[in-house]
Amino acid sequence: MAERELYNSAVPDDAGLVRISGSIEHVIYSNDENGYSICDMGTDDDELITIVGTMPFLAEGEQVIVYGKWVHNPKFGRQFAVQTYEKVLPADANSILQYLAAGNIKGIGPKTAARIVEAYGADSFDVIENHPDWLSEIKGISRKAAVKIQEEFRAQAGMRSAMLFFREFFGPSTTMKIYKKWGGGAVDIAKRNPYRLCDEIPGVGFERADSMAERLGLAKDSPARIESGVRYLLSSNAAQNGHVCLPRGKLVDSAAALLRVTAEQADTAVSRLLSLELLKYTRIGGEQYIYPAEAYHDEKYIADKLIQLDRTCAGLSADDIERFIYREEAESGIAYAAQQKQAIYDALRSGVMLLTGGPGTGKTTVVRALLNIFESMGYKVALAAPTGRAAMRMSAACAREAKTIHRMLEIEFVEGEQMHFVRCEDNLLDENVVIIDEASMIDNGLLAALLRAVKPGAHLILIGDADQLPSVGAGKVLWDLIDCGRFATVRLTEIFRQAQTSLIITNAHRINAGEYPELGVKNNDFFFLPRASERDITATIADLWLNRLPRSYGAETRGRIQVISPSRKGGAGTEALNIALQQALNPPSPDKREHKFRELTFREGDRVMQTRNNYDLEWEKDGKRGQGIFNGDIGVIETIDAHGRVMTINFDDKRVQYDFTGMDELEHAYAITVHKSQGSEYPIVILPAFSCAQMLQTRNLLYTAVTRAQSMVIIVGYREIVQRMVDNNRQSMRYTGLAARLAAGGEAKG
Repeated sequence: MAERELYNSAVPDDAGLVRISGSIEHVIYSNDENGYSICDMGTDDDELITIVGTMPFLAEGEQVIVYGKWVHNPKFGRQFAVQTYEKVLPADANSILQYLAAGNIKGIGPKTAARIVEAYGADSFDVIENHPDWLSEIKGISRKAAVKIQEEFRAQAGMRSAMLFFREFFGPSTTMKIYKKWGGGAVDIAKRNPYRLCDEIPGVGFERADSMAERLGLAKDSPARIESGVRYLLSSNAAQNGHVCLPRGKLVDSAAALLRVTAEQADTAVSRLLSLELLKYTRIGGEQYIYPAEAYHDEKYIADKLIQLDRTCAGLSADDIERFIYREEAESGIAYAAQQKQAIYDALRSGVMLLTGGPGTGKTTVVRALLNIFESMGYKVALAAPTGRAAMRMSAACAREAKTIHRMLEIEFVEGEQMHFVRCEDNLLDENVVIIDEASMIDNGLLAALLRAVKPGAHLILIGDADQLPSVGAGKVLWDLIDCGRFATVRLTEIFRQAQTSLIITNAHRINAGEYPELGVKNNDFFFLPRASERDITATIADLWLNRLPRSYGAETRGRIQVISPSRKGGAGTEALNIALQQALNPPSPDKREHKFRELTFREGDRVMQTRNNYDLEWEKDGKRGQGIFNGDIGVIETIDAHGRVMTINFDDKRVQYDFTGMDELEHAYAITVHKSQGSEYPIVILPAFSCAQMLQTRNLLYTAVTRAQSMVIIVGYREIVQRMVDNNRQSMRYTGLAARLAAGGEAKG
């Protein structure tokens, strides 16, 4: 008799899932890391079926109940996709013997299984789980082995319990994460306080934890719920809008509205979280600004370290700098403009220097001069940028290796822990000079990590365009450092002669100055194609990519085009454009394998983008291995293996294998948003101009899109939308305390 009654085979349950019971005949594939398995299962109706899904700890001979739906695999045919499952443990002595003899528990083989069942019969499972000292009385089982057998059995029991409990709330992959975090106590921890899930389990947001808490009957005004909601507002919701902190009044009002509690209850939660130091505060203009503790410490460290660098760096004398500049002009044949000379001067004299300016203003020329001067002095120089594409551009422009900031800091991954950087306060960078490009993309967290690795006395030079969009992550680093007025700052404004012939550059500067770009020129590198509807915009963009541009500039042009849209939504947003462009550029073919995930179809040859930082993904390039694919990285699907449930994606010659369970981190990238394009440049940019959310029709968004192009910009759409974006100089408000903290010398109360 089984521990619980088996359900009838292939009976739909209330959620529309099919329920099938039977036994595992053969485990075809099993991933120990994420629990994904492919098995042959013999049903109670004597049918052999293939089941696929997240099913950890399955072994041949086990009785199971699976819940899911039938799917058709193009290569392997009919399969049953499991969404959740239950194991059914045997209860009589003979069935227990068969179960143990099959090797379902590490450390127990057929002979040992027979001895255990002979000694304890139907109580064998109870002895294994609760009395390892009794188990060690069996011949061949030492005390140490008995404890290991107990741990293995409890791990399986804990996972069974977790799968049964959490299946009402989450999928199997999330349950795996929860179980790995909390082990056998996962169910008890979640029942006591479901809100710990959104604080400690990646991918579980406040809304999902709140829904679970409601179903478990927790009160809406429970302190745990309100405190978790406050932390969510700060760490997730606010950070998504770029805020590092929030004024206390705004935080309290937002929390009360979100949680439907009183302002007094929300304020009490804030006070308690402050007393526990899970939140911190600083005063700006007499008002409390509330931070997540980690963000507060990062901001404080940034301010203190930057002030220290600027004070302790031994800059050159004015006479020495003049001699170096004169020598560089003579050797390079370049007569530096006054602003460029000032930038070189400030960088050589200061510990922290900021260089900003639009396209064509000579930022790269300044960097090359600084490299030559610093290297002639025997200094070691590090070049880095926030993204791989930006680092590659920096390498090409400076003829020296540039790395991503993550790679320069030697990102490392330890099993069961979050990623960390090898380079830190205990293992400083060797370089005397650190030059960072695309600094507008750096958020507070990344800057704090960088500064922890910069040795005292080094020069730090941050280069970026302060008129572009701010970082995707929380903060507005470049702007705060400029606004505080504490560090040497040079803004390059002169467009050099060789750049004046480019309409991309001159139009970018017109946009930035609040002037309408020239849209009527037909023989330059900036074109405007007016269209009367979003459908026409999309059709024109597909035709440009598929036919018109390759016909004019060669077939290889197709690989050099990037569509950049202001919005995800709408008839010319990235979602609609990606569907249309995939159909035009990479339609279904018998020669191309594909895989459907949710509403998307991924096909061999598709251009795709990673949508979040994943520090665990392993890649291989030129025989070398590494880890980490980051938000905004673009690649091409090379192969799809439906049987192995993996696809191989090439990211700039880094080949990565994606398990199908990780496809929620991918989206098509024929068209990307302007925000996702930051830090990258593309030979040809096509920009749809259409009516979308007002907050996306801004001057700096248009300016950022245009400046992503190296050789050609084509705007397709409504002239009035282009003009509206130029007229709208609205800047997104971001709450940070960094500028105020720097202006005050790093001092803050909190």
